[in-house]
Formats: sequence, C-alpha cells, structure tokens
Amino acid sequence: MTGLPAPDLPDLHLAGVLLPEGDDRDLWVHGGRITFEPVPGAETVSRDGFVVPGLVDAHCHVGISRGGGRVPTLAGLREQALSERAAGVLALRDCGSPVDTRALDDDPELPRIIRAGRHLAAPRRYIPGLALEMEPGDLVEAVRTQARRGDGWVKLVGDWIDRGVGDLAPEWPADVLAEAIAAAHAEGARVTAHTFGTDALPGLIGAGIDCIEHGTGLTEELVGEMAARGTAVVPTLVNVENFPGFATAGESKFPAYASTMRRLYAGSGAVVRAAYEAGVPVFAGTDAGGGIDHGRVADEVRALHRAGLPAEAALAAGSWAARTWLGLPGIEEDAEADLVVYETDPRKDLDSLQRPQRMILRGRVVA
Repeated sequence: MTGLPAPDLPDLHLAGVLLPEGDDRDLWVHGGRITFEPVPGAETVSRDGFVVPGLVDAHCHVGISRGGGRVPTLAGLREQALSERAAGVLALRDCGSPVDTRALDDDPELPRIIRAGRHLAAPRRYIPGLALEMEPGDLVEAVRTQARRGDGWVKLVGDWIDRGVGDLAPEWPADVLAEAIAAAHAEGARVTAHTFGTDALPGLIGAGIDCIEHGTGLTEELVGEMAARGTAVVPTLVNVENFPGFATAGESKFPAYASTMRRLYAGSGAVVRAAYEAGVPVFAGTDAGGGIDHGRVADEVRALHRAGLPAEAALAAGSWAARTWLGLPGIEEDAEADLVVYETDPRKDLDSLQRPQRMILRGRVVA
C-alpha cells in the first residue's frame, strides 16, 4: 500500500529514540517519506521523545456497530477509524465487514485499512447479517471471490455454536478447507479464521491456514504445529474478557456451550503464553466493532504482557512486528512516514501507549 500522492506535504524533522533499534538520532520527512539525510528548512515537530512505527490493530471491524449491526453512514465509518487513530493506530487489518469501506481510502487523515472482505460462514452458523453464508460446496469459489476483492486476506468463520450440538462445533470439512485455503494462496491471499474452541483447529491448521483469530482452544500439540508452520495467532484478549458474559447469556439454552466458554476464558492467558514461548507469531488485535469499542489497542498490548509476553514483545506485537507481518514498513529510509511519538519509553512503560504526544500519518502531522 503506497498511500496517496501528496506533493504539497511539508518537510518535517524529529529527534529522539527510534524504536525498535533504540538509537537516539534525527530523522526527516520529505515528500511524506522518511529520510536520514538532513532536509534544510524542515519544521521540527518533536524532540526528545520515543518514536515508534505507527501502531496496528490487527483484528478489527470497521463498519460493524455496537451490538453487531451495520454502520449506515460514511461519517460513522470515519468516526470508527478516527477512534483508532486517536489511540496511535495508523494501520488496521479489518477482519471482515459487511460494509464497503473503500471510500475511507481517499481520506489522508485516516489509518490505512487492510481488508479481508466478508466473513464466510456456514448457513445459520454466525451472527445474523454479518457473514456471507454458504454450503461447504460453495466455499472454494467464495474464497476466490473474496481474495480478489480484499487486500490480501480472506476471513473464514471456523467455529460457532451448533444448536443441534448445543456447543461450539466446526463449520467446514477438512477437505473443503484444504481446497479453499489453497485457492486463496493461488490468488496471492492469506487466510485467517475465527475460532473459539478446539475442534475446528486441527482442520484449519492442517490445511495451511495463515492465522488463527482468538485461538482460545489451542492445545500444546496444536501450538507446536503452528510454530512449525509459522501460523500466527491474534488472541484478542480484550474480547475474550466477554466470554463469561457470553456463557451467562447462553446458559439456559446451551449449558454445554456455557461451560466451554468459561473453560476457554480461564485458560486464555496460558494459551497465549504457550504460543509465544513456542515461537508462534503473536499480534495485537482488539476485535473492535460489535462488542468492543474502537481505540483499545493499548489495552490489548497490556493484556498480552499480563499473559506472559515481555513488555517489548507485546509492544512489537502492536507495532513494528505487526507492520512487517502485514507488509508495512517501519522506520527506514524512504518508508512512508507513519510515526507515533511518546514522551516516555513504551518498552518500559506500556501505560504510555495511552498518551501519544505526536502522530504523523502519510507524512502529515495529524495529532
């Protein structure tokens, strides 16, 4: 994603500690791009701070309103994106939206959005109105379509409550998953999947999926397989905090499901710690949209740290490591300037993520 051409951008100068390397040095922004060569006449916009590559919310849903409906207006979509930007998030991976948000790409003040198209789910096996629903025989072609419409990602619903079973259950046969994921890869797209429980995970991981969302049902064996394959996980721990409420809401009709959700909640931190220690790539995503407000990536980074990631690794999961994973540059020569400045070192004080001092998006000072 190369951003918008902007020949009228001002020349900027920043001085401070550049992360992740930790060097105290100067950088300039010329024509919207980073350079380490001095630019005469550049305006100094930050001194003595800690300069971080723009934060990333690696799992959110621009276009889904509180409660699960569609955001009906462009102004509402813009408000969601601005809430993310206020938290220092300058890039979003939108993990499924029923709304076409591409009009936001024309606004240079909004975070970059990397889209996964529409959720793909089995009939009556997801939140009504949010997914494209289909029988297994139609999944492969639907994946091809979404791969061509998205920004390099496709989103599957891997499991959801099965009312006949009364608990979480897989949505797709393993052979269909293998063909669908291969089809996405042939189109140059990666595939991710929503899963809460365990039973859908062997088929998804075995089929070569690129990422697991939530992943609360991961076992030691599955974590080992993910590490071997390089499969990532985005735990969305701020959303997992809702699991006890989900359990209570469903307990009268589906007691087995309620028990499962409480068990998954109790083990969620241990799962994240085990994944990180095994070498599984872990990234910060909030699941904003629906049940989670936008702009909570700092909470997710702190939650990853509480689960067992070292503070710097948790920060990387929401900044430079996530950017590399999504194909976005960090602080490097000729990279588009997406930068957040903090007064104190966020590697040592993750609470400082709540207090961005300066933000530069596509070479413009936006806050």
